[in-house]
Amino acid sequence: MHEHSAHAEYVYTSAQRESAAASSPVVASWRRCMTMHQLAPEDQRAPIRLTDLEFRRAREQSDQLIASATEELDRLFTTVGRAGCCLLLTDKNGIALERRGAAGDDKEFRELGLWTGSVWTEASIGTNGIGTALADERAVAIFRDQHFFSSNTSLSCTTAPIRDHRGRVAAALDISACREDVNEMTLAILTQTVRDAAMRIELNLFRSAFAGARFLMVPAGTNSAAALLAVDRHDLVLGATRAARVALQLDDKRIAAGIPAADALHEAGVSQQDEMVEAEKAALLRALSRAGGNVSQAAIALGISRATLHRKMKKLDLH
Repeated sequence: MHEHSAHAEYVYTSAQRESAAASSPVVASWRRCMTMHQLAPEDQRAPIRLTDLEFRRAREQSDQLIASATEELDRLFTTVGRAGCCLLLTDKNGIALERRGAAGDDKEFRELGLWTGSVWTEASIGTNGIGTALADERAVAIFRDQHFFSSNTSLSCTTAPIRDHRGRVAAALDISACREDVNEMTLAILTQTVRDAAMRIELNLFRSAFAGARFLMVPAGTNSAAALLAVDRHDLVLGATRAARVALQLDDKRIAAGIPAADALHEAGVSQQDEMVEAEKAALLRALSRAGGNVSQAAIALGISRATLHRKMKKLDLH
């Protein structure tokens, strides 16, 4: 009990310091837990659990998310599962929809509520990887006593939000461990792993939302892999991932108005435009070589009209 009261005291004193909340996302979260959610760190509690019916409904509403994530969850679990980690995929409301864990660790994780049908928001269970990542809309790692409730201080969690095809937070992917030997360096490696997996799920969601479109990668520095445009056969932008929206200053309104991909890229800077021209040139050359120089066949393969392909070839000086 002494350990629990010491943790509670630590939370209270840190949350009262003015400068701490400004500099630390964890302390800012502790404050939200106390003021917005009226939680007390000394309380012993498990996360809220849904009824079977509520859980079934939540899964039905997220069927596309689950389909886009299943393969990635399985792959991620083969990497981190043997290290005593459990994976949770939640929706935007923090409801755990899918879980991966080794049978030997199940009992401990189940007692902590790291199980499907549990709600891992801050309102439900205080500062934690999933709830805080959803509240802050960014990746977070919550290490042991950074959790709000003393009952969760054996846990180390790292979570990345997953955005939908319009760039809005739609889900969260979490790796949790309650092993004694997890240190901050291990957590840093797991953090990068969970971010990469979340990005791949995000791209799966994006591609399934714009099935049949062509996809262009936007040169966006370190974030290039996540910056995709979905483009129709007339070269108009149908959709953009969050990273592409940030790089090209696009929003729903500009996309709905119908903006040519070339214009969006041109506005973002000439150097990016040059890279795009080279990328487009390479794509056209590949299609033409596969079609043995037959323009009509190449146009079909690219999903554009013969006239559009001729126009592009002229513009790019391809003969």
